[in-house]
Amino acid sequence: MKKDVVIIGAGPAGIFTAIEMIKKGSKQSILIVEKGQPVEKRHCPKDKTGYCVNCKPYCHITTGFSGAGAFSDGKLSLNCDVGGDLPTLIGADVAQATIEYADKIYLEFGASTEIEGINNTEEVKDIRKRAIKAGLRLVDCPIRHLGTEKAQDLYYAIEQYLLNNGVEMMFGWECTNLILEGDVCKGVYLAKGEETCNVEAKRTVVATGRRGADWLEKICAEHNIAHQPGTVDIGVRVEVRNEIMERVNEVLYESKLIGYPQPYKNKVRTFCQNPGGFVSQENYDNDLAVVNGHSYKDLKSNNTNLAILVSHNFSEPFNQPIAYAQKVGELTNMLGAGHIMVQRFGDILDGKRTWQKELAQSNVKPTLPDAVAGDITAAMPYRAMTNIINFIKAMDEVVPGFASYETLLYSPELKFYSNRVKMDTQFNTSVQGLHCLGDSSGWTRGLMMASVMGVLMGREIAKEG
Repeated sequence: MKKDVVIIGAGPAGIFTAIEMIKKGSKQSILIVEKGQPVEKRHCPKDKTGYCVNCKPYCHITTGFSGAGAFSDGKLSLNCDVGGDLPTLIGADVAQATIEYADKIYLEFGASTEIEGINNTEEVKDIRKRAIKAGLRLVDCPIRHLGTEKAQDLYYAIEQYLLNNGVEMMFGWECTNLILEGDVCKGVYLAKGEETCNVEAKRTVVATGRRGADWLEKICAEHNIAHQPGTVDIGVRVEVRNEIMERVNEVLYESKLIGYPQPYKNKVRTFCQNPGGFVSQENYDNDLAVVNGHSYKDLKSNNTNLAILVSHNFSEPFNQPIAYAQKVGELTNMLGAGHIMVQRFGDILDGKRTWQKELAQSNVKPTLPDAVAGDITAAMPYRAMTNIINFIKAMDEVVPGFASYETLLYSPELKFYSNRVKMDTQFNTSVQGLHCLGDSSGWTRGLMMASVMGVLMGREIAKEG
């Protein structure tokens, strides 16, 4: 098979590459290869079974058209200060302008016109003042919330738009390797079970998302594609009653707080806040179960959940941060017998495990019913756990009650951002004809910034006709 452009991965970065090529009038042939299923066929059976059945050969929450992000909480961050380090590569002005452009595309396909977190400036000032006092930095970012269920409709509309404009899609196919001739990428090798296929292409765009971070790291190492070890985030998902987060939820919707707690001063941050949301489970390769959070537009719970993540960087003598994080996750899964583990914050401070009967007696009822009560500190590295505990205590000064005895901590919450692929401002790698986009490139974190990268890539390719 021969195509002008082959895109590996149908997440936001790959999708927006194709959208922008169409909008620019490009006549080049485009093929999108996706390991998972079309968006209309993506469905988690847990809503019927009540528990994760560990779908094979992949998790429908993390894999398929629109990627993992759209099936978690569906938030679009509208400030270039949020979403990774892409502005350091392309410039903050370009990043912000492209965010505004990509946001209009989301609106075209049905995104909500409502923007969260742009009012109540005096109350925001008060929250920021308390954050400063606690040694934390508040990043107040406007959010366009798609909602987990609404995002599926939006991305289905995008999927049909691409198909109607001649974009070919191969679902259920996995990229096994790149076709290289010297330092030039000529396409990709694909496989679907025992069936194989080669695709020759002038341009190969790898946009495999967090789920493909480990795969891309191995590809870079195998073919000497210039890269450097990236950051991985290891942490927990915290769940409290809505009453605790009520003011912050109303004023900011999503409070992004960053700190460097004593004694280690690692970067610790909040991420993916879900007012009235639900804690969820995602499954990665090798049966790795990780925790995440959903937030629906219509369906609401009595709780708010958010991630607290500790950033880890490794260089000498060990330079495999993704492998390190996976080991932490595997150990936690082992202690939870393959399930997500949950523990009360007070029990952590008391040095005891949490028992299921204690959860039943608490004000905070877990929204992940099949999470197993236990002791997450038996698996979490001491340095990370100390950072998390001290950060939660600082958060309590900003949000009184956040560090209560009954606050729930779920583990493991892991974010694989891949090694950072070295590229120029046109996203050219050290291999001619190869481009790496989105979270798998190590440059972005989240839906919007990955979409921005896709827009800019689409414009660059469209210049060729």
